[in-house]
Amino acid sequence: MTRNWRWWAHLVVGVFFLLKPVPALGEDLLAQGLAAFQAKNYAKAIDLLGQHLKKYPHTVEGWRTRAACLEALGRQAEALADLDRGLSYTPRETPLLFDKGRMLAALERRPEAIDTFSAILKLEPSNTEALKERGETLAQEGRLDEALNDLSRAVALAPTDAWAYYKLGMVHLCLAQNKEAAAAFSTAIRLKPETPLFYFARGQVYLRHLNQKEKAVADFQQGCRLGHPLCCQELEKMDLKPPKGS
Repeated sequence: MTRNWRWWAHLVVGVFFLLKPVPALGEDLLAQGLAAFQAKNYAKAIDLLGQHLKKYPHTVEGWRTRAACLEALGRQAEALADLDRGLSYTPRETPLLFDKGRMLAALERRPEAIDTFSAILKLEPSNTEALKERGETLAQEGRLDEALNDLSRAVALAPTDAWAYYKLGMVHLCLAQNKEAAAAFSTAIRLKPETPLFYFARGQVYLRHLNQKEKAVADFQQGCRLGHPLCCQELEKMDLKPPKGS
C-alpha cells in the first residue's frame, strides 16, 4: 500500500512539472533585460535585449528599452539606430516614434524631430504628448505661430495637463503676449501647485513685463520655498531674505 502511494505521488508530481508552462527563451531574455535596465546595469541589458530582439524583432518594449540603455550610456547614434530598426518592423508604433522625436530634439536635430512628431500626429491627431513636444520644438525653431497652434490644441484636448499650460505660457511670452503668458502659468500652478518652475516663470512675467513686483516676490518666495534655486536668487537680488523652510 505504501509503495503504491509513493508511486502515485511521483506520477502526480511528474505530470505537474510536465504541464507547468515553461517561459520561452526569448521571453526570459526580455524579462532579464528589463530587470537589468531597472537595476541600471545598462551594458547587460543591451546584450540581453539584443539577443531577444534577434528572435523577436517586433517587440516594441525591447527596442525602446534597449535604446534607453544606449542613450543612458551616451551612445545616442546607436540608440537612434535601434529605434529606426524597431520602426522598420513596426512602423506605426507611436511610442517608438515618440522616443525618436524626443531624442532628436535633445540632439538639437529639430527639423527631424518636428517631422517625427508630425508622423505621430498623422496617425493620432489627438496625441497631446506629440502636440506638446512638437509645439515646444517649433518654438525653439522660431516658428511661434505654429507652436501656439499646437499648444492651444494640446490644452484644449488635455485641460488638466499642467505642463501643456506651462509650454503654452512660454510661447505667449516669446510672442510678447505677457498677460496671456501669466494666465497660462497661473493655470499650470492651479493644476500642479507643487512645481516650483511654474512660480519662477510667472514671477519673471510679473517682475519684468507686467510691473507687478509684489506678485513677483510672492511667486519667488513660494518657488524658493519649494526648492527652486533661481527663485531664491531673485529674492537675493531684491535684498530679500529667502522664506523660512527654504
